[in-house]
Amino acid sequence: MDDTRTVAAAGAAGPLAGFTVGVTAARRADELIALLRRRGATVLHAPALRIVPLADDSELLAATKELIACAPDTVVATTAIGFRGWIEAADGWGIGEELLTRLRATELLARGPKVKGAVRAAGLVETWSPQSESLAEVLDRMLAGGVAGRRIALQLHGEPLPGFVEALRAGGAEVVVVPVYRWMAPEDLAPMDRLLDAVASGAGAIDAVSFTSAPAAASLLSRAEERGMTQAVLAGLRGDVLSACVGPVTALPLQARGVDTVQPERFRLGPLVQLLCQELPGRARVLPVAGHRVEIRGHAVLVDAELRPVPPAGMALLRALARRPGWVVGRAELLRALPGAGRDEHAVETAMARLRGALGAPNVIQTVVKRGYRLALDAGDCSPAD
Repeated sequence: MDDTRTVAAAGAAGPLAGFTVGVTAARRADELIALLRRRGATVLHAPALRIVPLADDSELLAATKELIACAPDTVVATTAIGFRGWIEAADGWGIGEELLTRLRATELLARGPKVKGAVRAAGLVETWSPQSESLAEVLDRMLAGGVAGRRIALQLHGEPLPGFVEALRAGGAEVVVVPVYRWMAPEDLAPMDRLLDAVASGAGAIDAVSFTSAPAAASLLSRAEERGMTQAVLAGLRGDVLSACVGPVTALPLQARGVDTVQPERFRLGPLVQLLCQELPGRARVLPVAGHRVEIRGHAVLVDAELRPVPPAGMALLRALARRPGWVVGRAELLRALPGAGRDEHAVETAMARLRGALGAPNVIQTVVKRGYRLALDAGDCSPAD
């Protein structure tokens, strides 16, 4: 999937039409992008990491041989892709059946339905699995049953789980970590840099960024630091750019930097998209102007429910007018709102003409001779923006 931005057609406006959503996912990105575009969103795909399988990794081979030689009491499978990768790697080394034999004889805990599916696909049956997909629930169950003296194998899911491991060791368990794959920065950093530039621009270039893993969030922030733009990116994420995370663990790197996040009740891609369908339209500015219902979205405007794409300069002018609806905004102030306009106030007139044409309702914006422009707010609604 490339990072081409595709604008929804005006005649097929969906709940996310007119909004731009950044997707940082590498795994299952196609599925998430399809869900967003189906609802009208423009998508900026910027993988923040890549998954590197460790089929030839000495750590994984050593851990697997150790578990075959000395059976664990409990094995915790944390991700479907990781568990499948472990079994496939063992098969490649010629020790797959030995590993499966060991796993059949141990307590096998699967973190949620997807992991349970991978376990059963390998011909195994899990001892227990939480419906919540919460590792905290798995840990609570293990600690409640007592772990002292037990040998526990933990399949890692791309990053260390220090709190989980430390809690087990503090309870007296011997923990063997099984690192099946690792997260690494993407080979092509250009898409991520474009996403960071959009977040930092503060010009409505992007409305939301979706995160489906904590490493992706951490990688994006790390790249911002490498480019010397941490403060600008954090300002965007703390301001108008919505951070939508698939779950609370994913949100932790952002929350640690003071970024508010939203998360669906169910930690799935579908509910994540539905959450964006609620949150973004709820943030849009809706005004009754010249007998029309005008809803200002990220890069487009709904005029009486018809999607009208607007050029960036026009959106900048419209947002400046909407900050004080019904009030006259001078050309000099509007010129300052235009990106890269320079000092020529004729740029305002040109951009305003294009904006009126894009809206398809020229009377929405009134010219006040020798003063500037104003949104023709309907009678009874003439109050400045909050």
